[in-house]
Amino acid sequence: MKYCPFCANELTTTEREGKTYLACADVKCGFVHWNNPVPVVAAIIELNDKVLLAHNVSWPEKMFGLVSGFLDEKEAPDQAVKREIKEELNLNTQEVKLVGVYPFEQMNQVIIAYHAKCTGTVTLNEELDDYKLIEKSKLKAWNFGTGFAVRDWMKTF
Repeated sequence: MKYCPFCANELTTTEREGKTYLACADVKCGFVHWNNPVPVVAAIIELNDKVLLAHNVSWPEKMFGLVSGFLDEKEAPDQAVKREIKEELNLNTQEVKLVGVYPFEQMNQVIIAYHAKCTGTVTLNEELDDYKLIEKSKLKAWNFGTGFAVRDWMKTF
């Protein structure tokens, strides 16, 4: 951001409470860009007793991960994860259970991760170009982003 979204004046850096933020140069306006993390939902999808990992079209070729997405306005996280599963995979979610909440500082996000038991036939939308089903015993967590949720979920079985 370079300009204030309220009055269009230039933003400058300011320090408040020991942190640096962007703020409107016009002190009468008072706008401060706090840069709060964005909430994101992620789904550990269980389908036919296996875990589904998906490949996003924008990711490196061999990188697979959890289905995830942003919350819509006035949407509860558990409803958002069901919507994302339906939109991206066309699966029906039978049950969702919160796994945990995880900071993802590299993307300035907070991940709200769920375990979702699903049914149906996978149909990929335009965001995904591949998926794989992995035996739970062969699933391996990764050390960033949604991988911490996978690690915690794996401790439950």
